[in-house]
Order: sequence, then C-alpha cells, then structure tokens
Amino acid sequence: MDPQTTVGCFGIQAGMRIADFGSGSGFFTIFMAKLAGPDGLVTAIDVMDSALDSVRAKAKAEALDNIDTIRSNLELPGSSGLADGSQDLVLLKNVLFQTEKKQEMLAEANRVLKIAGKLAVIDWKKGADGLGPPDKLRTDTETIRQLAENGGFNFIDFIDADVFHYGMMFKKV
Repeated sequence: MDPQTTVGCFGIQAGMRIADFGSGSGFFTIFMAKLAGPDGLVTAIDVMDSALDSVRAKAKAEALDNIDTIRSNLELPGSSGLADGSQDLVLLKNVLFQTEKKQEMLAEANRVLKIAGKLAVIDWKKGADGLGPPDKLRTDTETIRQLAENGGFNFIDFIDADVFHYGMMFKKV
C-alpha cells in the first residue's frame, strides 16, 4: 500500500486535527502530519508503547512538531483522551479486524469527531488470501458499513487501498 496515495484520498487540509486510531509505527501518521501542516495536529493513538516510540522517532527524523502520541486501549469508552468533537478526521487502519468491540471503537471515533467530520476505515479484505490475518478475523465491507451507519456515520465512498485491503470513507451526521 502506498500511504501517500491513500492519505491523498482523505481530503486532508492544512490546519486539520486528525486522530490515527491504532497508529502502529506511524505508517500513515507521518503523511497525514505533512498534509495537516504546522497549524494542524495528528494524534497517534496505540496500545503499544513500542509503536508510539517509533512514531516519535519518525516525527523527529522528519522534523514534524505537529504529532502527539497517546497510549490507549481504544475499546474502552472515552479512552482516547481526546475532547468531544475535537477532530476533523479519524483513521482506523488495520485495527477493526483485531477486536470484537468494533462498535465501541466506532463510538469513540464518533465521540471525538466534529459534526461532518470524516472517518476513514482501511482494513483487510475478506477472501484476499496472502498477507495479513486469517480470513476468519477479517470483516467484509457491508458489515463495516452497517456498523458505521448504526454508529452515526453516513457512507461517502470507497477509497483506493491495495489488493489486500479495502478503504471506506464516512461522515459523521
């Protein structure tokens, strides 16, 4: 997956506040921070300290001062530590397949997003074989769409990811 191309589909503008839920080592965080610019802020949130250490090291290497990190278990309500309605965009990349609490994660995204804020979901395609988790852990796009719509989002469109992933954009209503 080319993160620069995929992030380009998110509609990021200078000054935006973005939460990268389950940021991992910051694969997408860095590209989003560059687009948000010095007046924007990207908050990388992950449960693993080692992943957040990697994000901080990459931010320092790129001289990006607009990245913050938070260690959190996003399955718990209010756990991101972000204020209600404070974010323009939330990214959930390769995290929903890891949890039984998908609705809780989507609820946290909804809580922190501004009205009309966007939610980007990128996850492993069901039936794509090859890389990634076992197929039984993957969730099809229709199920994700239903969960998001039940959680207060409207589906906008699919976004380009790669042969192993799907991408979907939603808007908070």
